[in-house]
Amino acid sequence: MSKAAVIAVDGPGGAGKGELTRRLASELGFSLLDSGAIYRVLAYAARKAGLALFDEDSLCQEAAVMDLSFDPREDGVHVLLGGDDVSSAIRTEEAGANASKVAQLPAVRKALLQRQRDFRKEPGLVADGRDMGTVVFPDAQVKIFLDAAPEVRARRRVSQLEAAGKQADYGLILKEIKERDDRDRNRIVAPLKPAADAVVLDSSDLGIEEVFAKAMEIARARLGL
Repeated sequence: MSKAAVIAVDGPGGAGKGELTRRLASELGFSLLDSGAIYRVLAYAARKAGLALFDEDSLCQEAAVMDLSFDPREDGVHVLLGGDDVSSAIRTEEAGANASKVAQLPAVRKALLQRQRDFRKEPGLVADGRDMGTVVFPDAQVKIFLDAAPEVRARRRVSQLEAAGKQADYGLILKEIKERDDRDRNRIVAPLKPAADAVVLDSSDLGIEEVFAKAMEIARARLGL
């Protein structure tokens, strides 16, 4: 395995990992891995192919052949499946819930593990996920666990949807977030939790600039930059 520097940023959905990791990668010139997108894309591809989200064998076969790539742009990192931009399609609440279900399956996690590790290249990688620092890159030089209260994450999601001109039900979104948290934190394989050597940042009362500044301070200290 490559020994290129890795900044692992774990935490629940809606805590701000996406924007933080994009900024970190841009500032440091590192590549970016959105591991959550991999599970979302697999669930999306499985649904399109008519596969059941509990069928481990079929999901593993799909994981082995799906053509996945990331396309960094000024407005964020776009996710491509077979050359098609599926960024919007995999960012729905349903897609997130489906990804969480798929991620509970041990055989699927094993099938996708090496694909994630292959993103580790010089000069470094910023990895966004739920088990980056505990399972995928346990030797990462920098480990951050970004958290936020469920209510805060639900309000942020509502704001995002409304800004995009879509209707949003705060109560339903909060319910889905809590259910996803429960699945992720209590699953048998790679449960969502801070690595023993991770720095925990709670973004509930912090803006992205404050979170980014704290994360950069941690990264520079641990990488000797």
